[in-house]
Formats: sequence, C-alpha cells, structure tokens
Amino acid sequence: MARRSAGGAIAVRAAIEMIGVPYSWGGGGVNGPGFGTGRGAKTWGFDCSGLAEYAWARAGVSIGSTTREQWRSGIRIPKEQAEPGDLIFFDNDSNSPGPEHVGIVLDATRMVHAPYTGQSVRVDPLARRTFLGVVRPAGTWMNGHALSSATPADGAAPGSAAVNGRAAQVVLQ
Repeated sequence: MARRSAGGAIAVRAAIEMIGVPYSWGGGGVNGPGFGTGRGAKTWGFDCSGLAEYAWARAGVSIGSTTREQWRSGIRIPKEQAEPGDLIFFDNDSNSPGPEHVGIVLDATRMVHAPYTGQSVRVDPLARRTFLGVVRPAGTWMNGHALSSATPADGAAPGSAAVNGRAAQVVLQ
C-alpha cells in the first residue's frame, strides 16, 4: 500500500469515527446514521452499504447506496493493491450472485464495517472465505494522480479520529 488518495483517507477517518454505532438493516447514508427499514426500522445506525456511502460522501464522492451500486462505483483492483478507503466486497449468499457485504479498507489486513444485526460498526480482519473483490471508487485516483484534493472539514490529520470519545490513530500506509 504505497499510495493513498486524499479521498480514501477522508473516507477511512469518517468510518472510524462511527465505530460503536449500532448496525441497522437499511440504516444510514450520506448524512450519517439513520433508522433502517424492516428489521432495522427501530434501530438508529448503519448497515454496511450505508456506512460506506456515508464515508465516501464525506470525501465528496458519490458511490451509491447499495452494495451492488457500490460494486460498480469505481475500478476493480487486486486485493494486494488495496489502499486505505478502498471498498472490499464479500459474496455471503451463493444463491444470489453479487456482493452482499462491503467494508472499507484500513490497511493491508483490516477493514472497518457494519457487520450484522446485533453488532456495531467495528474493525475486523480483511481475510474471509467469502471475499469477492476490491473496488477503488471513481474520482479518487487516475493514472497515479489524485483527482480529489478534499481535506477533512475540521482540518484534522486524515488518519486521526475520535473513537468513542477518545483519540485514535490509524496508520495509513
């Protein structure tokens, strides 16, 4: 992970700031956590794609609101070339082709994601048997050049964030 986009760093920081927010089926989006739908209707939080949409919206990049839209939101890259902020997808249902889960790459071994009902946004290993692919959202890098020069609204360093009220540092390599 030699390079990273400014947008990717902002997306990572935004996702990290949401650690501890409850999972809510259909919850969240560009404006942050929200009540979900169906089994998430009474829970204020994020589902996996809502968290990804929110994180990238903070970086000024629209990626869509569902895992399927997000799967098509940029270029597919080899897992070994994943950078902070890239979207990592998993195919958890062999009866339904395509991604059912998305996380946001933190580094070569970890992602932040909203895992499932009853859990909260958290950091977990990237390694899973249901791995499908990695997507770098459009508008972040092209031919090795950053297309977005966005910086966090509060001017903080892209890799720092408050997690549950405490300062946290994520190494973006």
